[in-house]
Amino acid sequence: MEVKGKIAVITGGASGIGAALARRFHAEGAKAIAVADVQAEPLAAVAESIGALAVSCDVSRESDVQRLVQRVEDELGPIDIFCSNAGIARLGEENAPNEEWQLNFDIHVMAHVYAVRAVAPKMAARGSGYLIHTASAAGLLSHIQSATYAVSKHAAVAFAEWVSIKYRDQGVHVSVLAPQAVRTPMTDRPDGASVASVDGMIEPEQLADCVIETMAAERFLMLPHPVVHDYMVGKATDVDRWLEGMNRWRRKAGAPAR
Repeated sequence: MEVKGKIAVITGGASGIGAALARRFHAEGAKAIAVADVQAEPLAAVAESIGALAVSCDVSRESDVQRLVQRVEDELGPIDIFCSNAGIARLGEENAPNEEWQLNFDIHVMAHVYAVRAVAPKMAARGSGYLIHTASAAGLLSHIQSATYAVSKHAAVAFAEWVSIKYRDQGVHVSVLAPQAVRTPMTDRPDGASVASVDGMIEPEQLADCVIETMAAERFLMLPHPVVHDYMVGKATDVDRWLEGMNRWRRKAGAPAR
């Protein structure tokens, strides 16, 4: 899949990864781009900088996602690429309030479900389309400081796998974007990056390079930090050894999540 000449939608497009993807898709020659977010002013600034359509959207609400898709189809045309990218980073262990657990699942899992419901059947009918689900390396490995984040990101990866299995013979490609630490507003705070930055903090533009390369190859895993693949192999080879290593990292990191 090439971005040139395509119509793309990016949620979480007001800053960070979403904004970087929007700018890169524009540079790659996308026919039209829509960026969506709940942050009105930065969203408008990103859209204005690349001539994109800005749409207010709370991805935790299916009606908002449906309205986003309908508006893009009405004003720009059929959606070729949908980047379900919005996310939150709030630490929480097993005793986090149920509302925190639900919020993580609404944004990290159900938002992807809503997007797939809205666009995948139409892509399949046309025989072409690309879905990018932003998860995290935490969805492939874990997050030693946050159960709410790790569990919901694991669910995001599992759902993307299922969607790929269902639609891959109908021309719809699915990729999971699973970075470690990326320099964004989410990591620009004391608890934002934590041990995820142990292998280095990359810039959003570097992540966008990985997205374009992976789309060209139509691979499932988008790994801006290639070492994540090695960690996955180690986990699969000896999960007990991997768990002991993660436990050491937890002790080194200090106090458990609140």
